[in-house]
Amino acid sequence: LIKGPEVLESTRKVDTIVLDKTGTVTTGAMTVTDVVALEGRQELLSLAGAVENASEHPIARAVAQAAKGELGSLPDVTDFSNEEGHGVRGTVEGRDVVVGKNNGVSLPAELAEAKTKLAGKTVMTVAVDGNATGLIAVADTVKDTSAEAINQLKGLGLTPILLTGDNQSVADQIAGQVAIDQVIAEVLPADKAHVITDLQEQGKSVAMVGDGVNDAAALAQADLGLAMGTGTDVAIQAADITLVRGDLRGATDAIRLSRRTLGTIKGNLFWAFAYNVAAIPLAAFGMLNPMLAGAAMAFSSVFVVSNSLRLRGFTSVIREVSPQEGTSK
Repeated sequence: LIKGPEVLESTRKVDTIVLDKTGTVTTGAMTVTDVVALEGRQELLSLAGAVENASEHPIARAVAQAAKGELGSLPDVTDFSNEEGHGVRGTVEGRDVVVGKNNGVSLPAELAEAKTKLAGKTVMTVAVDGNATGLIAVADTVKDTSAEAINQLKGLGLTPILLTGDNQSVADQIAGQVAIDQVIAEVLPADKAHVITDLQEQGKSVAMVGDGVNDAAALAQADLGLAMGTGTDVAIQAADITLVRGDLRGATDAIRLSRRTLGTIKGNLFWAFAYNVAAIPLAAFGMLNPMLAGAAMAFSSVFVVSNSLRLRGFTSVIREVSPQEGTSK
């Protein structure tokens, strides 16, 4: 879904494409893979799950689901707050619980060693009453079609950059799976738009692909914003192009079709002007039979329409749908 004609021009200029990781390159379906508790595992899951259950973040949902699956039910949380880029906080059974990637709590040696071994996964620290009591590791999976999409985007002359709030090791692992050379990791949600601005100040024309609320400002800042149709309404509203599917290859289709449409428009304008510049003087000086002039004018209209209809021959790069899409082409 293309919001306006000026978007077509933007697709011709872009040379860099910034890709949000979660939900764009990856499925966004987080699952808990490891739980490290200094004391009781169930107590850790109960406290962390209760706080995360009040959040809508994909990681929070994964932790809450894992806790419910193991414990059946979770205690209530009060005084819940979401500290942007740092995690969530709440009071559970009279205890202050903080769960997050960067919650500022120092780790005892046992947890620090465990966190090192969990490199490559997103690790959440659970702190209770100001003390770190355990770690919960979650992992995401790359979409089946993402590597193919990245290769296609490179074929269009675009330089892909992976942008994420995850730590560098997680980002590097995902980037390696899809052959992205440039990675910008550990970026707070509020700073994503600043990353786009920095690239633009370097003289790059930037496209941004994202799906979440945290991506909206970056999508609006980019020269070309593309939102995944499976994402949030805020992201879709901020973008110039909405990809109906959650398949990253749709970005390749959108850029290819937009560029081809722009080329067709320019071709039509060129031939229309060339035809009139050549034929009008002949008609003015009586050197062109009026019947021939009328026929030629009709032919020019037929030419423009026929040339435009060639766009119907556009073929999608999506040859098959990935399992997570759940529909057939």
